[in-house]
Amino acid sequence: FAMAATDPQVLALAAQITESREQDIPLLLLKLNGILSSPSLGCEESNKIKQDIYDYGLTQYCLLVLKQDHSQLHGAWATAAQLAEILSHCCVGLEVKEDPEEFYRKFLPSVIDSLLVLGKRLQARFIRAIKDKEKQDFLHWFQIVTDAICWLFGGHIQLAAHVLQNDRFLQLLITDDVETAIVMMSVLHNILKINSSVLLQVEEETLHSVLDELVYKLSSTTNPAVGSAATKLLLLVAKSCKQLVQLLTAHYKGLKGLLSKQWTGKGFDREVNQLLDLMYLEQSSGKGEMQKRHEAACVIQAAWRGFQTRKRLKKLPQAVVTLQRSFRAKREQELQHLTKQKEDEALKLQMQLQRQRAMRLFHERQLALLEVVHASQLNKYMQEMEEKSALTIQRFWRGYRARRIFHQQKQSLKQYKAAVIIQRAACKFLEKRRRRRPLSPWKEPKGLTDEQRLALQQKVDDYIKLHPASQMSEERSKELHVQAQAKLAQFLLRNRLDQRAAQRREALLAQVNTDVELLMNAPGLAETTEKDFGAFMSRSIPVATKARQAHITMLRYTRWPWWKKLGDEFMEDDAIPDDAINTELETLFIGGRK
Repeated sequence: FAMAATDPQVLALAAQITESREQDIPLLLLKLNGILSSPSLGCEESNKIKQDIYDYGLTQYCLLVLKQDHSQLHGAWATAAQLAEILSHCCVGLEVKEDPEEFYRKFLPSVIDSLLVLGKRLQARFIRAIKDKEKQDFLHWFQIVTDAICWLFGGHIQLAAHVLQNDRFLQLLITDDVETAIVMMSVLHNILKINSSVLLQVEEETLHSVLDELVYKLSSTTNPAVGSAATKLLLLVAKSCKQLVQLLTAHYKGLKGLLSKQWTGKGFDREVNQLLDLMYLEQSSGKGEMQKRHEAACVIQAAWRGFQTRKRLKKLPQAVVTLQRSFRAKREQELQHLTKQKEDEALKLQMQLQRQRAMRLFHERQLALLEVVHASQLNKYMQEMEEKSALTIQRFWRGYRARRIFHQQKQSLKQYKAAVIIQRAACKFLEKRRRRRPLSPWKEPKGLTDEQRLALQQKVDDYIKLHPASQMSEERSKELHVQAQAKLAQFLLRNRLDQRAAQRREALLAQVNTDVELLMNAPGLAETTEKDFGAFMSRSIPVATKARQAHITMLRYTRWPWWKKLGDEFMEDDAIPDDAINTELETLFIGGRK
């Protein structure tokens, strides 16, 4: 029934993917784009096709491919971007009825994480690219991935908070590149438009990180596009909740001056003025309450100071000496602290100037050398410079370590030198004493006598007689070879006969099992029909029944969810686990030759 209701294109693609090699699967998955974008599909038909795609595990296949190394795919990053777009379209509009918690709480967040990882890799490639064509391609693919993310959390609003709390999203947003920063701010703008209260749902650290990055972009750049996007985002944040306006006013006190001085007259004055009006309105509304609290605090402080002063005046005669001594000590301490602080600041400024001067000279020398070095030798030159720098650092570190060890072992070194002097003197004394001794006459080493030589020769001859060398004739070798070949042929023949007998036994055992199962499941004699007689009289009916059951089992395995087949990445495409069909094939008679 499920096969009859399934779209034939999806069924054919699933079967083709199941029978294909792993490296061909990404290109086959791209065919889903043509299936989903068919102009003849209505809304219900499209949702039905998405349901079939999810049921057959093609959506999980797309997610697994996105988790692989994209440089090894056919089409590389272009294929990965297209698969990301297909995956987002397959997830939007899909209503999972079987195990929805698995889909909404595990599968969709995993899709978001994979898309953000892919976006981070594309952003890094775009920043490192040198040629204009490569930069345009990577930027285009990056926009496709971000559009897929927007499309996904647009269809599932609960994913907006998950996107904001993801560390990859903050890494994508915190960048100095203009093009990708504008794209990521547009993604954040879409999140706030879809769910304006999402910033109140995330953690406080995440909220502060997002606001800090937006304010930093306003203060660190002069690009009108970046400034306009950041201003519009802050305005949308301020309009979404009054609490966020209070946060902007309290934590970013220089933001109003920055907006009015640096970003007025840049082409988006209306947004700047609206944001300033909201911040000034919040400041004026909270000013009256703050003024009352300030006045109350002043009254309390004045009363407390008066009480302390009157109490101190009563003890003034006894505390004059202590007060003067404390005053002089405090003044001396302050003067010393100021003097030390000035010296530290002067030293720090001098070291900073020297460091800057050294860095500037180093960079100038590097630029001059880079102009001389050919472009093809640039990497080699940079590697040599890095090696020289590493050697210089290592040399200075070894020298510093050796000097430190030398100072620590100075006493041991003195003792060692003293021992060397004593040993040298003792060696000289022993050498002089040895020279004074008279030289002994040289003695020739003793040789073998004639009797000893004859006895040794006799022992050698006796050993050779007891242990003669083994030799074999050529005729004997051929005879042994013929005998070995005959025994090998007999063994192979006997082994082949044993294998045939074993196959025969297995076939007979399978036939007996099939007969036993038919007898166990047979109805009573009163309920027996002609169809039941045919099952006992024909061997083809039970075999066909078991084959159909095995086929159904294999189809069920192909429809398993992706998480049940995660352990099968290294299996062959046509391999089915034995445990899955063992229960169906235990009693099946497999016919074979006798």
